[in-house]
Amino acid sequence: MSVDTKALYNIGYGLYVITTNDGTKHNGMICNTVTQQTSTPALVSVTINKANYTCEIIQKTGELNVNCLTVKAPFSVFEKFGFASGRDTDKFAGEEVKTSQNGLVVLDKYINSFMSLKVQQSIDLGTHIMFICEVTEAEVVDNTETMSYAYYHKNVKPKPKAQQSLGYMCKICGYVYNGETLPEDFVCPVCKHPASDFEPVE
Repeated sequence: MSVDTKALYNIGYGLYVITTNDGTKHNGMICNTVTQQTSTPALVSVTINKANYTCEIIQKTGELNVNCLTVKAPFSVFEKFGFASGRDTDKFAGEEVKTSQNGLVVLDKYINSFMSLKVQQSIDLGTHIMFICEVTEAEVVDNTETMSYAYYHKNVKPKPKAQQSLGYMCKICGYVYNGETLPEDFVCPVCKHPASDFEPVE
């Protein structure tokens, strides 16, 4: 029985900025794996790659905020929160930030709501950890539609330039690997996705 991994791209996802604090600075990352699990009590799961600094912070603090991005969010938001690690970058340096009751950042634009979460359980999924969380605070701040993964790819992510050299482009973040052959074990240095998420460009 064959598995066409392209079928997985037909699963609907929203796009979110997960905000945390490591004790010295605020941090944020793009995430598409946020799901409501139950309504009573209100439980939400957030699944994070172990390679992401955010995963380390959540394991340490047990707290996070989910900021729901709207279709108005520009590509610069994804560059800021998706293309650099909080280990060596202060993503909120010099900014006046708004925080929720747990002291974590709530974005001041391009979101329609936020949720503050407290981890109740962690599930090790190998490359990722799923955090099952209780909602401790939530607010709707705008009625603009939530950005979906499909909308991002169709309307926000820059299209590859026609004059690009031969190589392979990451379908997730747009990173281009220059070379005739992409190694099977290659991992995107930007978003940490595997070689299966790359496509040839000319």
